[in-house]
Amino acid sequence: MSFFKFSKFHCVLDYVSLALHLVDIGMDIWAVVSLYQEEEYVYLGVLIFVLLGSSVLVQAYSWLWYTYDDLKRMSTIEGCLSPRQLKVVHFFQLGVYFRHTGLVELTLTKNQDSDSAVYLTHDLSMLRLFEAFSESAPQVVLSLTIMLQRGHVDPWTVLKASISASTIACSVAMYHRALRSFLPEKEVQSIASSLIYFIWNLLLIFSRLAAIAFFASVLPCFIFTHFICSWIILFFCVWCSKPKFMDSPCGEFLYQATVGLILYFNWFNVVDEKTRFKTTLYHSFILLDTSLICGLWCWRIYTQPPFEISFTYACIMAVSVVALYIFGLILKILYYKCFHPNVTKKTQKEDATGPPEKAVMFSAGDAAENGFPHIGDRSAAIEDAVDGAVSRADVRLTNKRMRKLAGNFYS
Repeated sequence: MSFFKFSKFHCVLDYVSLALHLVDIGMDIWAVVSLYQEEEYVYLGVLIFVLLGSSVLVQAYSWLWYTYDDLKRMSTIEGCLSPRQLKVVHFFQLGVYFRHTGLVELTLTKNQDSDSAVYLTHDLSMLRLFEAFSESAPQVVLSLTIMLQRGHVDPWTVLKASISASTIACSVAMYHRALRSFLPEKEVQSIASSLIYFIWNLLLIFSRLAAIAFFASVLPCFIFTHFICSWIILFFCVWCSKPKFMDSPCGEFLYQATVGLILYFNWFNVVDEKTRFKTTLYHSFILLDTSLICGLWCWRIYTQPPFEISFTYACIMAVSVVALYIFGLILKILYYKCFHPNVTKKTQKEDATGPPEKAVMFSAGDAAENGFPHIGDRSAAIEDAVDGAVSRADVRLTNKRMRKLAGNFYS
């Protein structure tokens, strides 16, 4: 049998995720109405652009993945729509909700297909991750920018920003749990490991968002220049890495552009190779950039008053943000030293040559194309062992996209 387990705990997490998604929609509508009532039309336009852009991006991924899977649908709810109707549903920005309702159906039925439920869960975890960095992250920056420009700390705004940043970090942690399921005998993650993983992501993400908001509050026009220039550099680095994640050239370009967006806020691995040097270089770049824009914020407050925030208070806030980022890096190092699975080629070979039931979650065709789901194609011996295991196994359903990302993450 497959080692992918879909427990009641996973069901609860998915229901909570769907509920939070619906609450997020209500809060987005409330934010739009509030900005309209306050006659903040510029910020209103930026917010609407972010919301629509993120929705189109996520729906595009959802539709592309349906086409890559030959429009196969896992649930009765999804299957009630013809391919043409499914395309129309995605055009009206509702395709992802059909995925959610399909997952609810699979988990509520007595004879639920665990493989199908896991497959949908993996796709939804990726979609939530893309939405978190394309919608929630810019919204946090926008709300903090408005608060800083108004010159007083609004506890409600700070609370909402903290909750949104926690939601982003939670999306990253849930995505990591999905990746962890591709490691036999290692997929069970301790509470301490999950907690540290969540905290260091929260610290890195929140400090980065706060620094960007500092910069946007004093130089709102230049924040777009900063983002575009940074995104071009990051996109070029991703393009040079040639991740080969999507099944079409246009889809691959979209994926590379999306990863460039994610990297503007947080680290995201896209290649099956050792990334210690690249990760160090990336965090050094982001730390330097964060420090510079925090310093620029303080300099603007000092040289071009009046600002409602005093220079001393601004310096304390700027130093705190940089310190939070450094503390987050320390926790990240601690996680990788103490909690990250030590996956070596020997481990891969043992997994590959294990009993047939450990390899039943993917088809022979997928194995020939993508190799063993845990790591990648770096050893001919491992590939031969995988092919042998697959030939003895029953064909089961697996998500090749999440398998590819797991290979990148644990390389």
